[in-house]
Amino acid sequence: MVDNTEELIAKTPEAIREALGIEVKVRHDITEIDLKQRRLRVQEQDNPRTWWEPFDQLMVATGALPIRPPVDGINATGIFGVNTLESGIQLNRFIRENEPRKAVVIGGGYIGLEMAENLIKRGLEVSLVERAPEVMGTLDPNMGALVSKALIDVGVDLYRDESLEGFEITRDRVSEVITDQRRLPADLVILGMGVKPNTTLAQAAGIPLGDTGAIAVDDTMQTRVDQVWAGGDCAESFHLISQKPAAIALGTVANKHGRVAGTNMGGGNAIFPGLVGTAVSKICAVEVARTGLQEKEAEQMGAEYVSEVIVSTTRAGYYPHSGPITVKMLAEKGSGRLLGAQIVGREGAAKRIDILATALHAGFTVAEIADLDLSYAPPYSPLWDPVAIAARMTLKKV
Repeated sequence: MVDNTEELIAKTPEAIREALGIEVKVRHDITEIDLKQRRLRVQEQDNPRTWWEPFDQLMVATGALPIRPPVDGINATGIFGVNTLESGIQLNRFIRENEPRKAVVIGGGYIGLEMAENLIKRGLEVSLVERAPEVMGTLDPNMGALVSKALIDVGVDLYRDESLEGFEITRDRVSEVITDQRRLPADLVILGMGVKPNTTLAQAAGIPLGDTGAIAVDDTMQTRVDQVWAGGDCAESFHLISQKPAAIALGTVANKHGRVAGTNMGGGNAIFPGLVGTAVSKICAVEVARTGLQEKEAEQMGAEYVSEVIVSTTRAGYYPHSGPITVKMLAEKGSGRLLGAQIVGREGAAKRIDILATALHAGFTVAEIADLDLSYAPPYSPLWDPVAIAARMTLKKV
């Protein structure tokens, strides 16, 4: 959908150097962190030499790695994990040069679903394998089912409740995906099985990890080592609803981490107050959004809760291009405090989740959400916004 890769680069090393006086060394690997002597071992990718670089303060922002299961053939040509701009460029080049016809996507999370959509647009035959009963594991199954239907409607062959077992390799290239139930022909495979924090370097140095497997940090983004900081997909965050550390790999979170850590490293005073796990995505014509807790997370924290699902329209029903919207809410039994929400619908659905994310930060009850003075005009909403309808219907169960 974007013609020029250059448009996807927020800042080049040259621009950062000129604007901020920061020396950005690309194509350099850090192979070791020496906390005792406060230094890093640096390896240039285009040069065999290595050296030790001293530091007063250190920021670890090593991101996340795509999950690559240890199955036969996982490293064959034609199998891609997509988590960086460069990996996207390589995938695009492979499609352009090899003209694959059959693609198999493993995993129905955000990356897997967005890849499936774009491969369909590129004219490929696309199959998607998901080991859970429905795609989009960050939604409850009854909401994920709506996304599964959207995939099927655009021509994706969807195989749920199936697990990857391996690959058939022909002349060093992938030719089939083997699941526990079938074999699927494949010229191209996308691994969309999620990511894991990239903490190998930090762990080897003795920087403590948290229970999530990401680097443990406090609300200033400092690790448990003095003057060593961490942020982004490799670091934990505090979840305001579960009141526990969480590892949530989102660009919004990573940017906030970086701002807080940078402020404190520069002598300022900033805190990261926590998150509620708000995320949106678009799968073909269907918008998907979520915030707060899912039902399984509410159960894990021992919360007594009620849930409600309502179906409405994104605009006034008589207005052109009005489409369906489904809203699900979870609220604490008794108090009515909002615990989480999910939205699936047509154009205009997803960004309504921001109302509910704000309500979570503020500790609103569903009664308070139902009484919010939300805007109305036929091009944007029914008289009663779907968010208000869902809150009122949930309130009846509280």
